[in-house]
Amino acid sequence: QVRLVESGGGSVQPGGSLRLSCAASGRIFSINTMGWYRQAPGKERELVASITSGGSRNVADSVKGRFTISRDNAKNTVALQMNSLKPEDTAVYYCNADKLQTMGVIFYDYWGQGTQVTVSS
Repeated sequence: QVRLVESGGGSVQPGGSLRLSCAASGRIFSINTMGWYRQAPGKERELVASITSGGSRNVADSVKGRFTISRDNAKNTVALQMNSLKPEDTAVYYCNADKLQTMGVIFYDYWGQGTQVTVSS
C-alpha cells in the first residue's frame, strides 16, 4: 500500500517559520516530481513548490525567497521550509507525487491527506 504522509503543520504568528515534511511509504521504485500544493478556503488548489528527482525546482512567485523545497530521493521524502510566514499563507498544504512507480503499478497525481497551516496573530 502506497501512502504520502504529511507532517509539520500548525499555527504560527506572522513572520514565523514552519517545516513541512512528506514521506512516501510502500514498495516504491521511483518518484518523478514531488511537490507541495495548498488550498485556502474558497480558493483553488495551487502549486507552492515542486522538485524533480534530479533536483530541479519550481517555486511559486508568491513564496519565492521565503519557502525552500528539498528532497531525499533515497528516503522518498520531500520537505518544505517556510520562513517569514504571512497570513495569506494560511491553507491546507498537500504533498503530491506526479508519477510514483511501484512494483507493477504506476500511480499518477498521487496526493497526501493534507496538513493545516495557520498564520495568525
